[in-house]
Amino acid sequence: MIRVPGVNVFDWDDGNRYKNLLKHNVSRAEIEEVFLDGDAVLLRDVKHSSLMENRYIVLGRTLFDRHLFIIFTIRNNAVRVISARDMAKKERSIYEKTIKNSKI
Repeated sequence: MIRVPGVNVFDWDDGNRYKNLLKHNVSRAEIEEVFLDGDAVLLRDVKHSSLMENRYIVLGRTLFDRHLFIIFTIRNNAVRVISARDMAKKERSIYEKTIKNSKI
């Protein structure tokens, strides 16, 4: 696990512009805020990656302390979000343990 590097370019095309808002009530602004979380945790999504495209998971918080689980890939040097939702209990535990261990 590593920290999420600074990311400032997102690819919001018609296919993913409103999907997360409609399905999980997560706005684009909230998704982008997670990438600014200094405690965000980045994991490689081995299960869903392919030879053509690596997928990643980021666990992090928004400015209003909403804990989000985001799956994304990098296309043309931009973050393309595949899915975003609230963290499940197990994911939140991983996030909190990682933060605790990194501050020791």
